Amino acid sequence: MNVFCRVLVALWCALLVVPAQAQGWPDKPVRIVIPFPPGGGADAAARLIAGQLTKVLGQTFIVDSRPGGNTTIAAGAVARAPADGYTLLMTGGSTMSLLPLISEKLPFDTATDFAPVGMVSRFPYLLAASSQFGAGTLAEVLARARGKPGEVAYASNGTGGITHLGMEWLAHEAGVRLLHVPYKGFAPAVTDVVGGRTPLVMADWAPIAGSVQSGALKVLGVTSARRSPLLPDMPTLAEQGFPGYDLEIWFGLYAPAGTPADVLARLGDTMRQWLAGAQAREAFARIGHEPAPTTPADVRARIAGERKSFAVIVKAANIKAE
Repeated sequence: MNVFCRVLVALWCALLVVPAQAQGWPDKPVRIVIPFPPGGGADAAARLIAGQLTKVLGQTFIVDSRPGGNTTIAAGAVARAPADGYTLLMTGGSTMSLLPLISEKLPFDTATDFAPVGMVSRFPYLLAASSQFGAGTLAEVLARARGKPGEVAYASNGTGGITHLGMEWLAHEAGVRLLHVPYKGFAPAVTDVVGGRTPLVMADWAPIAGSVQSGALKVLGVTSARRSPLLPDMPTLAEQGFPGYDLEIWFGLYAPAGTPADVLARLGDTMRQWLAGAQAREAFARIGHEPAPTTPADVRARIAGERKSFAVIVKAANIKAE
């Protein structure tokens, strides 16, 4: 066999190997890395999707919690992992939409180092006030802020996070100045708001539910463009004079860039099929989320839209990562 023929045979064999490898996926456990601590909403959502993928695909999907670094530790680990479908990242949309806008240097490129599989779930944040603050509506809160520029404070779960951006977005739209008080997580932030030490907080339902039900906190509005199924009678911020305000928290699933296309397709199709059904709606409702069956193209479009909106607020409020 001459050299030309040997080259052709080698190329043909190489073409045969790639589909064969992809068709065998998964033949060992798969890790879903999350950049959040165990026990929270992200962990619960990841375990729901991991359980279903384990059931349908016949291999164990393990949730691997790696918090810290404003999500960069987990995202960096997945970006550097082999692109073979056995290491995945489930993170909030802010990792891809907000982080590149507020961080001067990241250990990965959000545009080129990840292949989106699809969204997993979504939910709005709620703006709540301490019952001790004495302002029972959004209009009353903003009136106080106008009368005392820079004195009305809000708690966030950390500098450069999505709640920091959300409150500064509201302040920008309302033409007021608020005082940012960052905390290390929602638990201490909500504790201080309940105690009246900080009057306002923007958070998801899970960390404030008990305090809302006891009357220690009062919800003033919903941050998403549409009302929340959890509080269908509560108007959105958009309905209260801020059209265009739309802040929805969502989790997406990603693989390292270069992961075989048919692995991504099998993973995405399996996930979307379950997320579109009644069982998923019921399961996610129990943790205050809605399932979000979407395509990779939907994820890319969402990230692009958020970056455009967020960039204006990041610049106006000079938001930077810790």
